[in-house]
Amino acid sequence: MAKALTIDPAVIRRLRELPKTEKVECLLALCELTEIFGQPHIHSGLAIRKLGNKLFECRGSLALRFIFQDRPTDLFVSFLGNHDEIKALLKSGKYR
Repeated sequence: MAKALTIDPAVIRRLRELPKTEKVECLLALCELTEIFGQPHIHSGLAIRKLGNKLFECRGSLALRFIFQDRPTDLFVSFLGNHDEIKALLKSGKYR
C-alpha cells in the first residue's frame, strides 16, 4: 500500500517557479515515488538513494533531486534542489 505524500511549502513554491516541462517531470516523479517506494525490486528512473536513517534522495528531473523522509504515516518531501544545493544542505547538518 502506498504511503501518503506530504510536501513542504518551500518545495511547492520551488515547483511553481520551474519551467512547465521540468515542473511536469518533477510532479510525475512524485506520483511515481508514492507507488514504488518500499518496493526495491521495481526498477524506475527515480534513482532512489538512501542518505541516512529514514532519509532518501530521488530524481525529480535531469537536473533536480528531491530529499524526502520516510515517516511512519507518510513520505515527507522536504527539499528540491540541484546536486550542489543538496550537497550543501547535507553538509549543513540539518538532517543529523
